[in-house]
Amino acid sequence: MSTEPFPYEPVSTEPFPYEIAGAHADIGVVIDMETWAARARIPDRHRPGKYLEGVSITRLLGVQGKSWDPERFADIGSVADVAREALNRADLKPADVTAVVVVTCTPYQVMLDQDAFALLRRLHIPDHIPSVQLGAGCAGLARAAAVVSAMRAERALVVAYNVTSRMGIDAEGALLPLYTDNTTHPYGKNLWASPALFSDAAGAMVLRRRPDAGGVRLYSRDSRCFDGGPGLTDPLIHFPGGGSLHPAGTPGAADLAAYGMNSPEIRRYYGTGMMLNHHALESARPGYLKEVARLYTHQAHPLLVDAFLNETGVPADKAPGNARSIGNTAAPSTITLLHADQLNEAVSDGDRVCFSLVGSGPERGAFIAPLGGG
Repeated sequence: MSTEPFPYEPVSTEPFPYEIAGAHADIGVVIDMETWAARARIPDRHRPGKYLEGVSITRLLGVQGKSWDPERFADIGSVADVAREALNRADLKPADVTAVVVVTCTPYQVMLDQDAFALLRRLHIPDHIPSVQLGAGCAGLARAAAVVSAMRAERALVVAYNVTSRMGIDAEGALLPLYTDNTTHPYGKNLWASPALFSDAAGAMVLRRRPDAGGVRLYSRDSRCFDGGPGLTDPLIHFPGGGSLHPAGTPGAADLAAYGMNSPEIRRYYGTGMMLNHHALESARPGYLKEVARLYTHQAHPLLVDAFLNETGVPADKAPGNARSIGNTAAPSTITLLHADQLNEAVSDGDRVCFSLVGSGPERGAFIAPLGGG
């Protein structure tokens, strides 16, 4: 898990000269956990011949409902629709975009960044515009912000999506044996928890360069050092099959091609990483929580989110959440929160908002930016 220690260097913040010019999200159909459990048919180890009920899954994972829509997210066209609407809200045409960053850990095609190429074709983005596809999970939006900033892009379209319902289920919606009866994967015993916790969503935002935006950002992989100790190497989410280490078609590769969670390390990294983000932002912008209209935290697990908010004293009306109601939607989770706030007119142009994210990789980051027009 650990590497040799390096001298501890706290992650520093940097200016973020961007505004969020437009955003949009789609979470699909939301179903309750009893309905999902009845479809999934997860064997109950403590009751042979029985299946886990929704109430048991909620007790274990804290999730009361899920955004679960394999038909709506059947192909990348639904993601393109979300991206197109984000451009419309930013009052931009495809030819106005200068960079595209695609963020997903459930790509429709796994080779040659074909998701990004297909998305740009559907959106009619000019051929000379480069795309960057990030195979990223829950903190992918933080990495995307860092990439856009490093590129000094003028008008960047960031598209994030997670389509768990397309992974590991049969035609009736039941989980495949890959997730319910797997003795090969290192986390085979609890693989069912990944599709039970993670859900579907697509989100997009346009980051427009504005020198006077007054934003700030930070990003870290925590691989050299973490919170004063040795760096981290555990990816938190394990999907070892399908690549050249375990090529498709070789013995055991199919059983390894599943998402497994290292839950103890996820809990440790989320709690500590979110506090490190908080302290870095507070150091760069004392009282930043009073400056921003909303704090959007990654919705990893309801109890983890609650613990962070309780520790920092952030009031519930400052930091909305949706993990209980729709599950963990990975990279799009915070964009869906922003989109909901915009629909409800809880935020408006000129407001500053903060995104603080921790995820697999591992990686974490945060950024503060104004909403367009401010």
